[in-house]
Amino acid sequence: MALTLSIVIPAYNEAAGLRACVTRVQTALARVQPSLTSAEIIVCNNNSTDDTAAIAEELGCKVIFEPINQISLARNTGASMASGDWLLFIDADSWPSPELMEDTVCVMNNARAIGCGSTIRIFGGPWWFKAGWESKNLSMRLLKWCPGGFILCRREAFMEIGGFPSDHYIFEEADFVKRLKKLGAKRVQKFLILHRHPFNASGRKGAEHGFWSWVKTAVRFWISPRKLIRDKTFAAKWYEVRK
Repeated sequence: MALTLSIVIPAYNEAAGLRACVTRVQTALARVQPSLTSAEIIVCNNNSTDDTAAIAEELGCKVIFEPINQISLARNTGASMASGDWLLFIDADSWPSPELMEDTVCVMNNARAIGCGSTIRIFGGPWWFKAGWESKNLSMRLLKWCPGGFILCRREAFMEIGGFPSDHYIFEEADFVKRLKKLGAKRVQKFLILHRHPFNASGRKGAEHGFWSWVKTAVRFWISPRKLIRDKTFAAKWYEVRK
């Protein structure tokens, strides 16, 4: 069976870290290259003002431009350029290990799977940020949810559900996975959570904003979640990249 994979990386002003991200993705891909018919890396330059696009091109990625700063649109625009039958969305400050890519290929070979996510391992940043995220790994496995830093799905399923929600500035992955699981239920296909080798994500957001800033954000979100996922101003700290 032919396995074709497109990896989509949304990137806004990620010049400082994009090289490390793409290089690590390429290393992981090299481990599974014999199992794939083809693989490509697509970087969606989300209106960057730095050298994000130039670095992506230098590393051999396909590059496409999305002028509106919104991660849902960046992922959807990147997917529009994909040639693979499978789409893997990876954030610019995240990366899979070669072992996780091997498990991902197993999912791609599973006719009963519509896609997968992964539990998370945080590198760098404060201890409370790492503990906060990694403490959620058990609930990810039990409830079949995952962060947006690593999400795999069939491309035709992505197209059928309309991609990521264009009105969400944060937690767009929760809405996407919910709709993907609903489609999978109709097809008798499952959305799986890989956990033997969690994907790696930077803890930079914890370091950039601090504990009490995130506590205040969490309280505000708890009070009015449906409104704030669509509020660009509220979502600003997710989007800004501090040098």
